[in-house]
This record gives sequence, C-alpha cells and structure tokens, in this order.
Amino acid sequence: MREAGEALDFSSTEVVTFDCYGTLIDWETGIYNALQPIVEAHGTPLEKDVLLELYAGIEAEIERQIPFRSYRTVLNEVVEVIGARLGWTPSSAECEALSASLPGWPPFEDTVTALHDLGEICRLVVISNVDDDLFAGTSGNLGVAFDHVITAQQVGAYKPDISVFERALQIINVEKESIVHVAQSLFHDIAPARDLGLRTVWVNRRKGQEGWGATPPANVHPHMEVPDLKSFMSQMVQT
Repeated sequence: MREAGEALDFSSTEVVTFDCYGTLIDWETGIYNALQPIVEAHGTPLEKDVLLELYAGIEAEIERQIPFRSYRTVLNEVVEVIGARLGWTPSSAECEALSASLPGWPPFEDTVTALHDLGEICRLVVISNVDDDLFAGTSGNLGVAFDHVITAQQVGAYKPDISVFERALQIINVEKESIVHVAQSLFHDIAPARDLGLRTVWVNRRKGQEGWGATPPANVHPHMEVPDLKSFMSQMVQT
C-alpha cells in the first residue's frame, strides 16, 4: 500500500469517483450530533467511538436485508435498533431525527477546495449509499456540479454490493484504467472497487485514531492511502 507522499500514476485519469458521506462529508460528526442527544435523553449515554461503532454494525445489517429500503428508512430503523439494544423505545420524532439531520452534515474543511480544483482537470462522479433527495440536500454544500451522481436508490442496492459499482461503470462509460475511486470506507468502497478492477485511494479520515468509527472493519489494501483530499489533490497534479 502506498502511503501519502508516494507516487501513483494518475496521468491516464479522466474520472474521479467519490464516496460522499465519510469522504467528502464529515458523517461521523453528523451521526454523533444527531444520535447522542437521543441516547442521553434515555439515560444511556455512550462514548463517541462506541456509539459510532454501534451505528456501523446496525446500519450494515439493515442495508443487507431484503427487500431494499430507502436510506431514510435505514436511518430511521438504525435509531429503532439502537434503542432496542440499549433497552428503550424511541419516539417517531427520535427515529426521524438522524435522517432529518443528514442534509446539514458538514463537509470536511478540505472538501470544497479539492473538488473545485479536481473539477478543472477531470470529471467528478459521486457513488453514494443514499437517496436522491437526501443527496440533493447535501449537494449545495459541496460547491461543484458532479458529472454523475449514482445512488443506492437508483441501483436498489447498497455498497459494498458490487452491482452499485457495475451500474456506475455503465453510466460513466470509460475504460476502468481511466477511473480512480476515492473513499474513506474500506468496507463499503475500497474492497468492492478493487474487486472490480478499479484503482483505489483510501482517504483515511481517522488516521491516528483507534477503531473503525462509523464503518465496519475490512481487510483490504488500497492502491494508495492519504489522510485527506488536499493530499490526494497534490498527488494528482504531480502526474
């Protein structure tokens, strides 16, 4: 695995595909800020990483279930299951609080500048485990118009299901060698993207922290690791 500062040849890159939540958007802050008041109100406060890891496992379980349900429904059910596991029943408003908060989750401080600069040299695509209307609420905070936005709602499946990436490749319609997939989640993104033959860049937003946060663990090696999008952008312009 190449660390930040080592070269990966991006000279053939025409398209950069991004995960959104966790990579461009600080979803751990958004998730924690929405969930912590609820668990505290029921007398079961949790440390941030404990709550995020609980969220990660439950979300992944629900997204694997059949039939497919909207991401809004997934988030509502996450709150229900958290309550059940901690011994209480959330109100309807509490169940909806997490999904309602999503459009307000903040971008990382390097996101908008990096996307703007990257958009000057290549096409930008989002591949996200989200509903179309929820991403629409986020998009205004990202500062660019993406060439394509592929959502779980459109595909009827959630990453790491490889069908999400297969659909993205059909829509993008360029050779795999011209694409780089950039993401924070090894589980949701890097593993399936590598399986499909894409070059991958892991944005390790938790570098220096213990645990996996809001994503399940995964044993996979990206082609490159960077701590943030600014570092990725510097690598792009060097090749």
